[in-house]
Amino acid sequence: MSHHRLIAACLAMSSLAACDTDTAPQTSVDDANQSSSMTPTTIEVDTVDNYFGTNVKDPYRWLEDDQSQATADWIGMQNEHTRDYLDDFTLREEISETLYDLINFERTGAPFFEGGSAYFYRNTGLQNQSVLFRVDDDGQETVFLDPNTFSDDGTVSMSGVSFSSSGSLVAYQLSEGGSDWRRIEIRDVETGAVIEPALEDVKFSNIAWVGDSGFYYSSYEKPDGSELSVKTDQHLLFFHTIGEPQASDKLIFGASDEEKSRYVSASVTQDDRFVVISASNTTSGNKLWARDLLDPEAERVPLFPTEEADASLLDNNGNVLLIKTNLDAPRGRIVAINLDYPTPENWTDMIPEGEHVINVRSGGGYLFAESMVDALSRVTQYSLEGDLVRTIDLPDLGTASGFGGKRDQDRLFFTFANYRIAPAIFELDPKSGEVSLYRESKSPFNGNKYKTEQVFYTSKDGTQVPMIITYGLDTELDGSAPTILYGYGGFNISLRPRFSNTVAAWLEMGGIYAVPNLRGGGEYGRDWHRAGTKMQKQSVFDDFIAAAEYLIANDYTSKGKLALRGGSNGGLLVAAVTTQRPELFQVSLPAVGVLDMLRYHKFTAGAGWAYDYGTSEESPEMFEYLLGYSPLHNTRPGTEYPATLITTAERDDRVVPAHSFKFAAQLQKDHAGSTPVMIRIESDAGHGAGTPISKQIELFTDLYSFTLKNMGIEKLPTSD
Repeated sequence: MSHHRLIAACLAMSSLAACDTDTAPQTSVDDANQSSSMTPTTIEVDTVDNYFGTNVKDPYRWLEDDQSQATADWIGMQNEHTRDYLDDFTLREEISETLYDLINFERTGAPFFEGGSAYFYRNTGLQNQSVLFRVDDDGQETVFLDPNTFSDDGTVSMSGVSFSSSGSLVAYQLSEGGSDWRRIEIRDVETGAVIEPALEDVKFSNIAWVGDSGFYYSSYEKPDGSELSVKTDQHLLFFHTIGEPQASDKLIFGASDEEKSRYVSASVTQDDRFVVISASNTTSGNKLWARDLLDPEAERVPLFPTEEADASLLDNNGNVLLIKTNLDAPRGRIVAINLDYPTPENWTDMIPEGEHVINVRSGGGYLFAESMVDALSRVTQYSLEGDLVRTIDLPDLGTASGFGGKRDQDRLFFTFANYRIAPAIFELDPKSGEVSLYRESKSPFNGNKYKTEQVFYTSKDGTQVPMIITYGLDTELDGSAPTILYGYGGFNISLRPRFSNTVAAWLEMGGIYAVPNLRGGGEYGRDWHRAGTKMQKQSVFDDFIAAAEYLIANDYTSKGKLALRGGSNGGLLVAAVTTQRPELFQVSLPAVGVLDMLRYHKFTAGAGWAYDYGTSEESPEMFEYLLGYSPLHNTRPGTEYPATLITTAERDDRVVPAHSFKFAAQLQKDHAGSTPVMIRIESDAGHGAGTPISKQIELFTDLYSFTLKNMGIEKLPTSD
């Protein structure tokens, strides 16, 4: 391996209270020369914050400056060190080939209908971005939008494709390098021509058309300083009129202090009759208003004037809006609100709260309620008046998604998958309920060689937690199988059985894949979510620890063959458990994680996560609680930590990479064992959405190489 320069000096500066980012260290990487086999050391700057009388050191604060040369040098140094290690593994090529083989097949999405034409997405296998096709009247499939042509390396991705009411115009969002900052392009559907300059600096937005005249979209004022890290907290809703410059777009909501919100969006009913505006300051709970678009003098009608519950537009039936909400219904319900009498005492339960959490879509003139029964799908069909029509037959235990469409569609589509069954598309006749296979998956993965089982285990406080475990039929449950335990546990997000080509590759390599449904998620409704928030957050970590202990106790795996993985809030989960129970497992894989719990709310839209986390400025009690589990602040000098590969991306403007930078530096300093503690920093990529296929294969080749190398595995079943 080559030698390279590592930062080793430590600068001393005067202690500061509640300071912002200090001047970056000026010491050159040439000040130290260490072998690549040694753990890098990082310059420390004497930075101190005071919270309610308690001083907290932040020696790597300078790494928060994503525009400094010192940070760029540190990134280069760490990546070189990591590459030297990852590239020196005999199984790398075989792992990469397994991933390529399982990803390189044609993948086609379910069709949807706009302006009388059918559209669908297709990827021939290794295309960096999926291509949007249009089906002509004669059944001929033609390329409609190909995002692979927008950049040479596939790092420009397309999302949020939205057609005007007639289907004659289409608007879509483009992201460069995975950034949440996007631009909107508008094309004529028939000619394919871009009809006007793109709308710039759009963020956290949908596109909601009103007829063919224009659409609603959302954004923030472009921040001064780094657009990748500077705090943004006042979301603005605009209406763009086709043919007019962006500068003349009408500001609809968010300009005043009374309307200040971190997240604002608009939805328009299919008949273009009503616009529904949602505003919130956290990721849980929102206000909701409706306005009649046919009456220019109409005022906004408040439907949910506070943020005590979640509420969103589902559909309308004339003057009646169908709203999904968890108000007084933790597992969700559908209410009908007549806009002539919009107050809660006049609401009608169309689909009342039931035993299980529901997700509801409308299509074909019906409502389809997908219930989560211990994270597994059950689908029931209702009329727009709320009458039960039937239960939809599903092919297996797993996750069904789709069912949405235009009101006049005579056929709908849904996708079914689980951890071992690749997504197949089914066609549904909404009038008869008949289900037929529309398109089989072309995946080369043979799911019949594997089994999926659901178990329930007991967490620290006695709570029963479900976990889905997938492994080969010939896997010996003797504790020897390499196992990835994947978790999230936050923000009301439900981890449902789904097929992943990269997970399939892990199974092909003899691995076990386990996914527990931790508290903090949405699998059992709002109460389950709340049980993993703020000063109950430790419950999530306890659930994850108990899952690991269950897998070991029941001989699915052993300490030396167990890896923990999670991303974003799941990255926090993995890192927190790494600092709390380092002896429990062999490999730690925290990805794009929220790791500095005292400062997360100071970057981009991070303050919006306060419902789940609380903030260090909220109260002395909340500060102490966050300090007690914040991964950055809970590494212990002289501790032997698991082999750790932290992953992040330079252009992640959702969970800024400084979280991972600082945690890596601190963990490298405190780690006393012989196992590696490393960070992999992707360039020209963001939080994950829109990542090109080529970069995904490279990432998982690295993750699996690191994992198997540190489990001592030198041969794969696929080698036979």
